Formats: sequence, structure tokens, C-alpha cells
Amino acid sequence: MELQDLVIHTEILPRREAQYAPFPAELHEEIRACLQHSGIGQLYSHQAEMFEAAQQKENVVITTSTASGKTLSFLLPVLQAVLEDPLTRAIFIYPTKALAADQFRALKPWLEYFGEERVSAGVYDGDTMPAERSRIRKSANIILTNPEMVNGAFLPNHSSYGFDFIFTNLKYVVIDELHSYRGAFGSHLANIFRRLDRICRYYQASPQFLCSSATIANPVELAQNICGGAFTLISDDGSPSPEKRYQIIQPPVMKGTNDKEYGRYSPTSVAAELLPKLVEEKHHFIAFGKSRRNVEVLLKESRDKLDSAGFLSQGDSRRIAGYRGGYTPLERKEIEHKMITGELLGLVSTNALELGIDIGSLDTTVIVGYPGTRASFWQQTGRAGRGQKACVNYLILENQPFDQYIAIDSDWLFSRESENAIVDRDNLLIQLSHIRAAAAEMPLTMDDIALFPALGEVIPVLLKAEEVKSLGGKFAWSGPAFPAGDYSLRNMDQTRFKLILEQDGREITEMDETQAYHELYPGAVYMHEGVSYEVLSLDLKSRTARCIPFDGNYYTVPVGTDNTRILQVFQEEPYERTYIRFGDINVNEFVSMFKKLQFHNHQNLGYVNLPLPLQKDYDTESTWLLIPENVVRAYRRLLLRSQSGEFVRNNHFEGIANAVKNAAMMVTMAARDDIDVIISNNALIPDGGEEEAVSLFIYDKYVGGLGYSEKIYDLVPKILENAIRMVENCPCGDGCPACVGDYTLDKKLVLWGLQNLLKESEAPKSVKIMEEIQKPSVQKRFSFFTLSQDWEAFCEAVEKNGETGSVFLKTVKKVEIKSHTLVLTVDNSFYEKWIMEPENLKSIENILRYHAVCPRDMRIEAASQVDEAQKEKTAARLRRRYEDVR
Repeated sequence: MELQDLVIHTEILPRREAQYAPFPAELHEEIRACLQHSGIGQLYSHQAEMFEAAQQKENVVITTSTASGKTLSFLLPVLQAVLEDPLTRAIFIYPTKALAADQFRALKPWLEYFGEERVSAGVYDGDTMPAERSRIRKSANIILTNPEMVNGAFLPNHSSYGFDFIFTNLKYVVIDELHSYRGAFGSHLANIFRRLDRICRYYQASPQFLCSSATIANPVELAQNICGGAFTLISDDGSPSPEKRYQIIQPPVMKGTNDKEYGRYSPTSVAAELLPKLVEEKHHFIAFGKSRRNVEVLLKESRDKLDSAGFLSQGDSRRIAGYRGGYTPLERKEIEHKMITGELLGLVSTNALELGIDIGSLDTTVIVGYPGTRASFWQQTGRAGRGQKACVNYLILENQPFDQYIAIDSDWLFSRESENAIVDRDNLLIQLSHIRAAAAEMPLTMDDIALFPALGEVIPVLLKAEEVKSLGGKFAWSGPAFPAGDYSLRNMDQTRFKLILEQDGREITEMDETQAYHELYPGAVYMHEGVSYEVLSLDLKSRTARCIPFDGNYYTVPVGTDNTRILQVFQEEPYERTYIRFGDINVNEFVSMFKKLQFHNHQNLGYVNLPLPLQKDYDTESTWLLIPENVVRAYRRLLLRSQSGEFVRNNHFEGIANAVKNAAMMVTMAARDDIDVIISNNALIPDGGEEEAVSLFIYDKYVGGLGYSEKIYDLVPKILENAIRMVENCPCGDGCPACVGDYTLDKKLVLWGLQNLLKESEAPKSVKIMEEIQKPSVQKRFSFFTLSQDWEAFCEAVEKNGETGSVFLKTVKKVEIKSHTLVLTVDNSFYEKWIMEPENLKSIENILRYHAVCPRDMRIEAASQVDEAQKEKTAARLRRRYEDVR
């Protein structure tokens, strides 16, 4: 099939003429001269608008398109301040070291024009040599850095090494690529700026914030959440743009025997046909792959086709190159130079080049799989057409939910709507980390109540831990040095797990506990920078996993149960046939097995039990929807028992959850690991008509929440609309991983369930019931109702499995079953209370549910049977021994 035959949609954005504005009257004469020296006789309208807003002392966020001159927009007011006052300092913050280095190169013409004695700049990051750091602290007007350096070097050392001079004279803080600061990263940056605010007030400075962002739905809200204060939005783009053509490509269907469809060809295979043609036609292009592995595969296959004797091309396979993490700065610089000079025609890159690093003039982009957000899509396609020459942008779709949604509704991609970038600056755990760091920088005062909402709850905890001490109405740090180094800005959990390569002991990566439980269980296939590894073991005590290289054709997904418990409700309102609530919930994630899914077509190749279950319990924020009774009844009637006797097969609740999760991600810029969607525990009870209402929970997968589900509460109507459209218009016949999450679920029934959240209708008459691949039994040899007589064997099974708690269970004197309550009798009243501690109860419950088929409303109680004479005898001996020790 010809490539053009795979194009399912073409969108053409017409040429846009520039809108100019004269130099502002206040613009410094030397800046005017420099601009004219560079061939710039007037500014784009948005550049002039931003300069004037900055001169009015306003905080500004600009969201014009790529290649619209945003760098010059925030550079002009900074240069103006420096020329008016040579002591002026400005901190430019970039999300990556590579981008900071590239932007420093863009500054060099200005630095050369004015001279080092007039305007000085430097990159201050982990790679900067000590002598250069000293020069920058002493004399640089513009300091280019990243959030990690502000957090770990600038703020903790504010009174040393010349940082006090920087903060005293700090006039501007510039934040490039503001949209990249969302989730945990954005929440950390917001709290860094809270600390920056208190230090600047100490030095009597009040810097302005100048931010640039890709187009998102809420740029002002994001800027205010991260930086604090009011912001002015600059969004009218005055830059010119050539005609831009966008072509969406749907890979062809793969067919087996009897013409049965089983997925689609990979977008990488389609791109490997396209790139050699672009080389042959002398196009200058960049192709974006989602991972290092995709980049390497696409580069190799494209070069092989160019080198093959049968390919009619005069192009040289060496005229395309890869660009990804792992290259040295020198290698990256050489590649960038070859692209700019034309020695290379094309690059195959990860999203490392999404953030505007200069690689010359391009006329084509190829995006291999939708990048996840419209902001990233426009950033990547914006790498072409940065001059006046027309460009073409290809998007090759994957067999994934977002991609297939674009296939059925391309207008969604090209509409003016954008996703919301979510930041919760008040997450309790993140606040705690930064309050500790703030206390070490300067004593906490009553003024800090306005900065940190949780200060009143945190200080008593720090006092008890002896990390702060009361000192004249203030609280001074008395704990270990440098608490700013206790956490990572890119995540929340301080517990870190390492993945070690078995052969040479080399560390592959590290991650938090939640991610480890979902990606580093024994047998998991973990991909890092495009390379696959099979996990051999996971040691929870040393927090290390060991792995070997993996070359199979499948990936793995954890399987288990997530139990939810509502803690409190903050907001609620009816909507159509459902009821929407937002509040705090407790989530108990229980991973007991994993399934193998084939690459590209996502076929289920089977399930594998874990040797030990993995469990994590935490409180978070959630929005939840009531599932109408008619949907619950219809879905429950179709449930089938698994080998362990539980009703978990043919579960159409999962189809609704899959569609809602994908639709929620579409409007919040959330990644798959940021949020999850599950049905309440009582859903899978076929005769549960008298049970409490069944709900669908959309929750943040972070302790305390990060603001995703709170925003989702306001966006539920849009989310349901998108979910219905995604399932209804999916080109599959009966249901597939892209729309309902599984080939075994009936698409008609899932769609009917979604539609009934809005309007009641009759259930479909005919329903597809497929026998899915059997999940393995979790070896539930025991029944809850026979545990009293099987207790000894039960304890032996738990001990054999090596689980914590097995030794204690063997000390239980008596086991009774009273309805759905398990009563454990011990020989000490203190033990009775100890068992009922929430964490101990949860641990016992997890063991029971893993080894025995238990009622969903199971309760555990403790009792004691004490020999009073023996108790008094032991107590008397203990008193005597204790007195002897003292």
C-alpha cells in the first residue's frame, strides 16, 4: 500500500502575515542599535506588548507559537534593566541543562555586542566548573540554571558565596517552558518559589516573573499557582508563519488466518518507509520517537533501506542521525552543527529536541505516535516552518487510545482548545519537604503562615522530631544539614528503589516505591531509554531489583486489586443520572500477578503469579461518580468466576474505567502514572442489590493528591462526552484495547453504560461473552469460613511464602468466625490493642485476602484470654529486673 493511501486526514493552516509594532518609546537606545545591527527594524506586536507590560512592573506569561521570538520577548526587559543598572541580576530557569546551554548560545550575539563589562551571563548547573561558578556569582547579570540548582545551591547558600548579592539585586526571574512544570515537578517548583519569596523579602528584593509557555488551557492559572501573584497574559501572536500542512497517517491493519484482524502495524515500520523518501527528496526533517529504543530501531531500519541496492535513492544513509539521551555534550553539539550546515538532512530524536534547541531550518516533521498532549504535538511540529518556507508535518498513529481518538475526531487535535496543566502547590508531603528546607535557610516566622498553609500542622511535627527549636517567637532549624537535598523535584516519594544490571552491578535507574511496585516486580519487563530489561528479583529490604537484558516481543502490566475507602467529601453535586463528588479517599493497592501483552497489537499472552504480593496503602484526592443501578445490574449479571472463585472475569466495569481514564488524561495533561480510575470494591458482587451504591473513582496516584482529580471534578461533563465519543467511533468491530481496554469486552455494552450516566436506555439484547485468557489462581487454598479449623495449615502456608506476620499468626490462641467477622484471640491484653492498630489490621487483612477467599465486607477483631496469675508473676519479675537495670 502506498504511503499516501494511509493518510486519513489533511489539515492546512494558511500562511500568517506578521503584525509589527514600532520600538517602544522606553526602549534603551543601545538596545535599539543592537536590534538594528541584527537586521531587526521593528518588533512583533507581542514582543512590544510584553516589554511594555514588564515596564509596568507586571508579571507576564506569554503563550505565542514556537519560533515566534519568545526569547527576545523576555530578554528585552532584562537587558533594559541591566543597562540602566549594572548591578541588576536575573535568573533564567530552564527544565533541562541542554536547553539552558542552548539558550546561552542564543544570548552570545548580545553579549558580544555589549561586551562582557556591560552585560555578563553564564550557565550555572551541575556541570559548571568551580572557577566559572565563582565568576557567575560575582559578575553575571543573567544566570541560566535549572530548578534543582535553585533548590539545592542558591537558596540554602543565600547568605554565602556571593548569593546574598544576587538576591539583593534580583530584578527578574524568567521561567521558560512553563507548561513542563506540572504534577509533582510543578508542585515542587511552586514551593521553591515560596522559599525564594521569603529570602528575597529578607534582602528587600521583589523580582518580577516573566514566563513563556506552550499553548495550554490555563496559562495564567498555572503561572499564578507556581509563581504566586497576579499575571498578565500575552497570547496574540504577531509573528509570521508559512503555510503548514498536517497529514495524519493510520498504519494498515494486520490480518491473520480467515482475514481476522489482530491489531495494526507499528508506526515505526511506517516511518521507516517514509524517512528514506524524505532523504531521497532532499527534505530537512526531524522525526520524533517516544523512546530511545524507537529512535534506534527507526534509525537503523531507515539507514538499511537507504543502503539497500533496491532502493532508488541517491541519498547517503549517513545523512540521517540519531539524537537522544546518552550522547555527550560534544556529540550533541556536533550533530546540531551538521544539521545547521546541511551536512545532515534529518534527525531521529526523542523528545529531547522538543524544547526548542536550535538545529537549523526544517521543512518536515514526523511524529511517530501521538506524544500525549496537544502542547507536545504543537511543540514538535513547530520545529519545522520556522522561516517563511512552507512545511509538512506527519503524525503516524499508534494503536493506542489517544491516537485512535484522533483518527475518529481529527478536529479535536486541531481545535483551539488545549489541556489544563495541573499543579497543587499545597500538597502536604511536598510542603513538608520545603518547610524543612525553608527552616534551614532562615528561622520560620509568623509571616511564613501566609506562604505555607500547612505550617501550623508541620511545626509541631518538626518540634517533636527535634528538627526545629523555638527561639524568641521563631522556629530555627536544629536537624541534619541540608534538608533541601532530602528529596527529588521530579517526584514525591523519598523512598528510592534501584534497578541493578546483574552482569556488572551497574545501576540502570532509580524510582520511588509506587513505581517500583508497578514496574520492578519479578518477571517485569522494564524499558529504560529504549532498552528492555527483565527483572529477576526485588528485595524490599535493600530496595534493589536485579535485571538482565531482554529481547522478547512482549511487555508486562501489573494485575491486582485496588481497594478504596471514602474518608471525607468536600464537594458534591448531581449531574444527569449520576452524582459527582470530590474528596479524600484511602487507596490500598495490592499487586499479586502480571500479564504479558504483545507489542503493537497488545494481545494478552497470559498471566503470571508473583512469588509475594506487593501492597501500598495511602490517602489521596479523588473525584467519583455514582454508577446508575440499571448499569450495575446489567454488568453484574455477566460476571464470571475466576479459578479462585472470585467474580472478576467478563468485567465491563473495567471498560468504563478504561474509557474514562483516557478521556480524563486528554483534558488534564496527566500521564498514565499520574491518575488511575477504578470501580468501588462492591461492584463485583452479582447478588449485591442491597449493597451500597457502586461508584467510579478517578484519583491521583500521589500521596495527598496533586490537583488532577480536583480539576477533573469541574471537567466531568467534557470527560464523559470524550469517553462516549472515543468508544462509539472506534473503528474496531466489537471492542479493543484502544477503546474499552480489552478485546474480551463488548464495546456495545461499555458504550451503553457510559451513555446511561447521562440518559437512561435499554441494555443491548445480544452481548459478546468471550473466554479471556485464564488468570492463574493465586493459590487460595483456604476459605474464610473454614479458617478456624484450618488455621495451622493456613499459618504454615503464610510462613512458607516468607511473608512478614507469619510468626505472629502462629501465636494466636483461638480463631472464631462470627458471620463475616474473624475474631483472633491472644494471651495478652496489650497484644489485643496492638492487633487493632490500623496498619497491623491492614497487614493481616492483606495476608488473609491473598491466601483465602474472603467476603468483601470482612472485618477483623481481637480478643484476649489472660492468665491473671501468670500475668502478675511476670509483671513482678519485670519490675524487679527493671529496677536492677536502672
